Formats: sequence, C-alpha cells, structure tokens
Amino acid sequence: MYAITGVTGHVGGAAARELLARGEAVRAVVRDEAKAGAWSQAGAEITVADFGDRAALAEAFRGCRAAFVMLPTDPALSDADADHRRLADSIAGAVLDSGVPHVVMLSSIGAELADGTGPIRWLHHMEDQLRKTGVTLTAIRPPHFQEKVETVLGAARELGVYPVFADSADVPTPMVATRDVGAVVAEALSAPSPAEEVIGLTCHHYTERQVAEELGAVLGRPLEVVTVPKPGWVGLMVQAGIPPQLAEELTGLYDAEQRGILQPSGDRHITCTTELSETLRHLVKTVS
Repeated sequence: MYAITGVTGHVGGAAARELLARGEAVRAVVRDEAKAGAWSQAGAEITVADFGDRAALAEAFRGCRAAFVMLPTDPALSDADADHRRLADSIAGAVLDSGVPHVVMLSSIGAELADGTGPIRWLHHMEDQLRKTGVTLTAIRPPHFQEKVETVLGAARELGVYPVFADSADVPTPMVATRDVGAVVAEALSAPSPAEEVIGLTCHHYTERQVAEELGAVLGRPLEVVTVPKPGWVGLMVQAGIPPQLAEELTGLYDAEQRGILQPSGDRHITCTTELSETLRHLVKTVS
C-alpha cells in the first residue's frame, strides 16, 4: 500500500494513476472527501486528513510501504512563512509518528539553498525536517512545471496577453510536465533506493516567448508577450488576487530565478520527455 497526498493535484494524481495502472494498492489522502469519488471508483482506498492535522496524517501513512508527500502553497495562510513551515513540521511529525519507512517528497530545484529563494526555502526546511525523522527520504527536485501557464491562462484567453515576471522573455528555462514527475514519483515509491537520495530531473528547455507562441497556437490567437519589471511584480500579483505577503514571497522566487541561483542538483538525474505542446493541448482542453 502506498499513501499519496495531493492526489487531487497534478503530480499526486499522476503518481496515483501510474501506481493503480500497475496494479498497486493506493491510499488516496484527501482533505475534502467530496473530491475523492473518482479515486474511489478507480480502486483507491480513501482516507481524509489535513496537512496540518499531524495525528490524522500519521494514521493515513500508518501501515503503508511508502508515502508521497508535498507541501502545498496555501494563499489563505495568514503568515506565509511561519504557517508554511508549521505545515512542513506537521507533515514530518506525521511521518515520524506513523513509522512509514520510506517517503518520496516533491521538492524543487534550488531546495539545497536555505534562503534567498522565496517559497522554495520552505521545501529546504521540509527536507531537513524529514531527514531528522530517520525515514529513508527520496527528494525529487523538478524545475518549472509546464502547467504553470494555468496562472496566466485567463489573461491569455480574455486579453491576448502573456505576462512574464522577468526582464527578458528569451531566456531558455527547463520546464517539465507534471505527468513525467508523477511517473518518477511512482517509480521511486515502488522501487526505492536503499539509501536517502535526491533526484534531479532533466527536461526540455523553453523560453517564455516560446511558451506564449505554443499557447497561442493552441488557443487559436496570437499572444502579446509583456515583460513585467521587478518593481511591478507585487502590485500585479496583488491585482490578480494573490495576498500581498505571498506575492512578496513569489517575488523572491522570480528574483532567484533571474539571478541564476536555481540550478539542477541531485545524486542522480532522470530524463523527462513530454513536450510542452502536448501539455498545453491537454491543459487548455481540461481547464475551463
């Protein structure tokens, strides 16, 4: 039995589907039971637990061969830094209490850095907290997700605009499909390394201008690429509905990327092959 958190999201969902397709037993951990129907029909065992409920989460992991964990970015948290660290502590505490022997964590490129990376530093903290439990940890550190265009899909569809939080839209950046990340998670769960390891992901590189061109082709309309200078980042995000404190954190992430400090790292690397065009076709079809 494998416990999968974040099963209603991109990576957790892809990992669960891959495991179920292999005939493995999956325990889908959800925060809202109303969203679990499809997973129950697919053959998964359902358990309800919130990331902040250490006892419930420990019960969800108990008796499992391994668990997949992730730290959600929650815009509703009043203190973005302190509250996300508390969530990470709760998850690590649940792992310790449950006795689950192996954990696969969705981390991020740049998580080896303790500071200066915006929200990624919370993943650095979570990796450290999980290591302290004594569990065998597999930390997967992907670069940008190809599905990140979800955040600008409304502007692209309605206004024909593709905003870029950087000085240039022409810098090649690695971008991975979450379906590929989910497949790596499933493999790491079912065929674990005997020791702790960090897995980096190698994938296609795209510029933001190429992303805009690919997305425009799928939408059937040309998109205007608009680069947003750093002084305008927070204001534009707040205008889009992101809480000011989280907007400041995301500014730290975009700044780290622009400074070039987010570099691939890992004890080994796995190549992911899904191309952006395939991801965008699926995304536009499924996101209303």
